[in-house]
Amino acid sequence: MHSHRSDFDTIQRRILQMVQDDLPDSPAPFAVIAESLGVDEQYVLQFLRGLKKDGSIRRFGATLRHQEAGYGCNVMVAWRVDEDMERISRIMTERSEITHCYQRASCPEWPFNLYTMVHGRSSEDCRRVIRELREATGIESFEMLFSAGELKKTSMRYF
Repeated sequence: MHSHRSDFDTIQRRILQMVQDDLPDSPAPFAVIAESLGVDEQYVLQFLRGLKKDGSIRRFGATLRHQEAGYGCNVMVAWRVDEDMERISRIMTERSEITHCYQRASCPEWPFNLYTMVHGRSSEDCRRVIRELREATGIESFEMLFSAGELKKTSMRYF
């Protein structure tokens, strides 16, 4: 597969443009894309899998527009994880209310090294999830950063 922008042919560029947008609302969105371009679904899937395999695409995922889905509250939680990061992050990522979970370096002024984004219908929902996570992990050191507003939610655009 091609990994340089200049190497993509017209169909491949169109595929990339289309998957950067909302996918078609269909049980087979890649088949819809393929049909609109006059190729078969297997071509689209092989092209995208090749980009993933060669590292040109790191991940392919959905973006939750949480307000539209009825989740009116978000809180980023910065956790201080002193040991067993793998076990604790697994507990965090098993929760459907968590959409993001990242490990970051800490510093003396900010000792937190694991960040989660918790979504709930209310601040009480978010606080309940955090309480349950504290009980499940034993973590006592954390900070909650509630969202004041959404400033940007767009995917990367390459073409």
